[in-house]
Amino acid sequence: TIPNEEKTIILNKIADLYEKNFIEIFAILTREAGKTISDAISEIREAVDFIRYYSFESSKLTDSKPLGKIVCISPWNFPLAIFTGQIIAALSVGNAVLAKPADYTPIIAIRAVELMYKAGVPRTSLQLLIGDGPILGDALVTNKFIDGICFTG
Repeated sequence: TIPNEEKTIILNKIADLYEKNFIEIFAILTREAGKTISDAISEIREAVDFIRYYSFESSKLTDSKPLGKIVCISPWNFPLAIFTGQIIAALSVGNAVLAKPADYTPIIAIRAVELMYKAGVPRTSLQLLIGDGPILGDALVTNKFIDGICFTG
């Protein structure tokens, strides 16, 4: 388990990297998800807000016990904000995450996870799973080794 102080640093580094890589993220969102200029800006801001919120809230936890392995399945219409919010919420309290983005928006998910790794999220804590929603999703949500599911879509 990562101590709260270190976790707060890592989470804030993710937010900083999202902001630093704004132009690249913006380009992916507009190209892959068809976001308008204002929608892409709002989505990046919302993703950063999620990260900073969960970082702040998790820093106040003193005796939380993680559930374990959490599956996060996110939708295509908010491929960065909801994808990020689900993952960060689970990671911020010490869970491991299996992240399944929408079939239509894998590129933004790949880039987001790369930035999370760059910020210091251990690869053992976060795995990205790209694949057919009904097939992969069904296998994940029915797996007896999964301790929790976060699904939006």
